Amino acid sequence: MTDYAKLSEEELVELLREDELNAFKEIYKRYWKRLYGAAYKRLKNKELSEEIVQELFTNLWFKRQSIHINHGVSAYLYSSVMHHVIDHFRKESVREKYREAFKVIHNDTDNSTEESILLKDLTDTIESEISQLPDKCRSVYTLSRKEHKSNKEIALYLGISEKTVENHLTKALKRLQLGLSHYLTLALLLLIRW
Repeated sequence: MTDYAKLSEEELVELLREDELNAFKEIYKRYWKRLYGAAYKRLKNKELSEEIVQELFTNLWFKRQSIHINHGVSAYLYSSVMHHVIDHFRKESVREKYREAFKVIHNDTDNSTEESILLKDLTDTIESEISQLPDKCRSVYTLSRKEHKSNKEIALYLGISEKTVENHLTKALKRLQLGLSHYLTLALLLLIRW
């Protein structure tokens, strides 16, 4: 019987590629605590740190046969955690900008009937434009914009390349831009008025 605790990183990765669950368990056992510590140090959030590390190990297992590790599994895993953390901060930054813009727009206005109707009309138009997208394009858009998944996560989930994900997003955003162009003009006029 193999003592996985005595195996090198390279041996564990090779066994992992061969679907050896015990090799995966050993990698998990060796690195989970350190990866969690690295995530927590930057995020200061226990649940989020755990979620990021769990997601990283889930991806490792699902991509085990195609994974390319050039500088050791510990460096690969640490780098992956840092990418997840950076991705989280980037998404939070975008959300915060939207929140701030929303506050600016809504602090200076009253919620008149006209504005409520315009908002409902805009929401309906957006949903209509999204519903007219081809199925795969609509799925990519929904995963990206409504579920806040990264392009890499979407590609893995749908079994397509990241480039295909980017192409679908570009197509969806162009369609929305065309469908909503008159709303953008109206929004600019309203902002100028304030």
